[in-house]
Amino acid sequence: MKIEEAIKQKKFESERQKAVINLMYTNSWLSSVHTKCLKPFGISIQQFNVLRILRGQYPKPCTLSLVQERMLDKSSNATRLVEKLRLKGLVERNLCESNRRQVDILITEEGLILLKKASKVMHDVTEAMPLNDLEAIQLNKLLEKMRGL
Repeated sequence: MKIEEAIKQKKFESERQKAVINLMYTNSWLSSVHTKCLKPFGISIQQFNVLRILRGQYPKPCTLSLVQERMLDKSSNATRLVEKLRLKGLVERNLCESNRRQVDILITEEGLILLKKASKVMHDVTEAMPLNDLEAIQLNKLLEKMRGL
């Protein structure tokens, strides 16, 4: 569906404005799709991202600052997300033995199992995206160019 139809707007100030609005609309749509995919697992997109970061470091623990640094959504509250995951038994927090001010965060076995299942669903959604590899490469280059402003 064209952005004009989706948001019921016929004119834009420029093609650049249209592109930005289209990007924002597509981000919202994609977030909604991912939210629906993760709902059966009882986790949010941000929690999924934290689990992926922790799995990437596994079996070594992560610090909260490392998690925050690597998160896709920089405005997310990493402390709150980690606590919610801890209450679900998906991560554990321990005081670092060498630095008592540091908290080590480690994904649990239960977290790894849930992440494996959720990642399969997310992979299937990504692979169903109606772009071929060359289009995906082109889109990636354009998005990276845009962020390089």
